[in-house]
Amino acid sequence: MKRALITGITGQDGSYLSELLLEKGYEVHGIVRSVALEDPARRMSRIAHIIDQIKLHGGSIDNYASLYKIVSEVMPDECYHLAAQSFVSYSFEDEFTTIDMNIKGTQYILSAINKIVPKCRFYFAASSEMFGKVKATPQNENTPFHPRSPYGISKVAGFHLTQNYREAYNLHASSGILFNHESPRRGFEFVTRKITSTAAAIKLGLSNKLELGNLDAKRDWGHAREYVKGVWLMLQQDEPDDYVLSSGESHSVRDFLEMAFNYIDLDPYKYLQINNIFFRPSEVNILLGDSQKAKNKFKWEYNFKFEDLVAEMVENDLKIFSKEFH
Repeated sequence: MKRALITGITGQDGSYLSELLLEKGYEVHGIVRSVALEDPARRMSRIAHIIDQIKLHGGSIDNYASLYKIVSEVMPDECYHLAAQSFVSYSFEDEFTTIDMNIKGTQYILSAINKIVPKCRFYFAASSEMFGKVKATPQNENTPFHPRSPYGISKVAGFHLTQNYREAYNLHASSGILFNHESPRRGFEFVTRKITSTAAAIKLGLSNKLELGNLDAKRDWGHAREYVKGVWLMLQQDEPDDYVLSSGESHSVRDFLEMAFNYIDLDPYKYLQINNIFFRPSEVNILLGDSQKAKNKFKWEYNFKFEDLVAEMVENDLKIFSKEFH
């Protein structure tokens, strides 16, 4: 039985990846902060349905000693490093914590893997935010990076750290440059979930306004459940490498907004307020990925319609608010 270790297991991607690995017969271990262990109902909601099938270890990605101890105990065959401060807007508010945690966390887990289980296959969750002020559209593995946020900068550093461990120590270390991936498990602070949850709340009479920033920013939005299949496939390859995973379509925040509200027969502009605090100091105007390499190498293709993603998220939030307030 293969043994997998996941950092960020309580997050959106961690929960979908855990489900996938369990289906494939893995023994799944996850690293969670002590506060999560102390408050499982709130902090582990995404993995509550599989909590008795996985093994959790209290630790922190910015503490090398705790990571070293966990890796020594688990001795994983595969390690998926998903944990990070991943909310881009917050990275502007607290650039020091974002950069410190994201870069150190990646270096610490890579070092522990290399020292204890050098045969372990390693995955780093890179990001399309690394492209930032894009040099070409669509973006692929050869597109130069120009990050426009502390988060993007920290991911570029993590990407190069992973590459360096691969080249210097012959570690089977791969990076997945994933474009925006959403789902009903997305955090409420992210713009997609903010839109779908507020739309649901307005429909149910629980809210009467939605505040957003730049409606013209364009993103390549896909379903997280589809992306984790590609993440797993990366570590099944004989040779480690870096891959873009994307839907291959770009839609604006305005498109997402209109589709979500139209789905429940509401006019979004009756409730919308533009608030300057939601504009980034340096905007990323368009992200659009080209996943041809992943398709060619391990036959990963994205197959989920944008409108179906939006509908699934709105439906989920309608159910949540209906249960909580009615």
